[in-house]
Amino acid sequence: MALMTANEYVESLRKLNTRVYMFGEKIDNWVDHPMIRPSINCVAMTYALAQDPQYAELMTVKSSLTGKTVNRFTHLHQSTEDLINKVKMQRLLGQKTASCFQRCVGMDAFNAVYSSTYEIDEKHGTHYHENFKKFLTFVQDNDLTVDGAMTDPKGDRSKAPSQQADPDMYVHVVERREDGIVVSGAKCHQTGSINSHWHIFMPTIAMGEADRDWAVSFACPTDAEGMYMIYGRQSCDTRKLEENADIDVGNAKFGGQEALVVLDHVFIPNEYIFLNGEYEFAGMIVERFAGYHRQSYGGCKVGVGDVVIGAAALAAEYNGVEKASAVKDKLIEMTHLNETLYCCGIACSSQGFKTKAGNYQIDLLLANVCKQNVTRFPYEIVRLAEDIAGGLMVTMPSQKDFDSDTVVGRNGETIGEICNKFFAAREGVSTEDRQRIMRFLENMCLGAAAVGYRTESMHGAGSPQAQRIMIARQGNIQGKKQFAKDIAGIQ
Repeated sequence: MALMTANEYVESLRKLNTRVYMFGEKIDNWVDHPMIRPSINCVAMTYALAQDPQYAELMTVKSSLTGKTVNRFTHLHQSTEDLINKVKMQRLLGQKTASCFQRCVGMDAFNAVYSSTYEIDEKHGTHYHENFKKFLTFVQDNDLTVDGAMTDPKGDRSKAPSQQADPDMYVHVVERREDGIVVSGAKCHQTGSINSHWHIFMPTIAMGEADRDWAVSFACPTDAEGMYMIYGRQSCDTRKLEENADIDVGNAKFGGQEALVVLDHVFIPNEYIFLNGEYEFAGMIVERFAGYHRQSYGGCKVGVGDVVIGAAALAAEYNGVEKASAVKDKLIEMTHLNETLYCCGIACSSQGFKTKAGNYQIDLLLANVCKQNVTRFPYEIVRLAEDIAGGLMVTMPSQKDFDSDTVVGRNGETIGEICNKFFAAREGVSTEDRQRIMRFLENMCLGAAAVGYRTESMHGAGSPQAQRIMIARQGNIQGKKQFAKDIAGIQ
């Protein structure tokens, strides 16, 4: 199969028997559900841009496994140029969707599991690497979207997986058979899970010998028997259920998606197993995936930041204050912060290196510095955007009020006429355009889109402290002390 089109991707989802629940009920036609469809549109953009000759160099690449042209989201990085193009691609998609396009977790899982399985096989004589290569070839040939599932519920976080009162707090093996394993547990906050054809499950922490049954990694079709998803809520999400409310939604076309993915005694054939009890390699998979995913934030969040900056500039223009020096300075600061994040994404990519397996890994220290900055700068970018926009973005009447023909004025004016009169923008700008940009900013800063920009910037790819631990581990303080000793003349 060649590269899928956006429409072919959407139609491929209809063929799956994915079990989706929302608001306590099963959603049968989840593909067309108004709260879910914007996130599907986001993933579809990764397919649409791959079909556009203008973006072919960023969106597609020759497979190292088959030699065929594949979507970059299914690619194993073969050079630092590949790593840099990954970040550039993610920025492009952020600019096109102003949201989370969800395929990054799968791409980052591919590269982490590929190099890790090679080293597991090297030590234990297992066949995980060959299993994974066959699986990824299948993914590339069919241009599939795969979700990377890492974050377990964790239960009592002071205890290891094997010490939990409920063993399901971490995904684990409940039965080993000759032809495969049976697994149970769950993964939380899973980005794009419902919109994916397959999932790759990975450990979420380093593990000890007692945690052997929890040290497991495997691939699983999204509609596997015993697997189901409970859709996560987002701020202002039910606006998408209102009729004629595209302005109030803010970003009506695109959106992110998170879900709780539950595994209830799911059978995994041997050919899809990539780790099964080799507990000492759990931490390696976690560290490598986290590094790749923290690099990703130097691209995707920067692209969304570009849109936030543009929306703030438009709000200033519509309000008639775009020439004010204070506004100009705020836009400069937003741009400076955003480009600093991009610098970090490019830096950790340019300093990448070849793994034993042959694919390229980013500089882990710089990737963690990148994500540490992402936990801070988008919050300041959003604060400045809200500052520029003004309070109207959170106090404006609804779209129904602007459209209302209910008479309230002494001279027969309708609610709609009153709203359009008093919320008029500068001359030459329609009230509707001002209304649209304000609601768009509300959505980006506080609403559903903020889940994929502001809040995800904090917790996505690990909490801020997780990056600080890695920075401490990779920072080589002892080496730096020796530099000082050498120059100071201390023996």
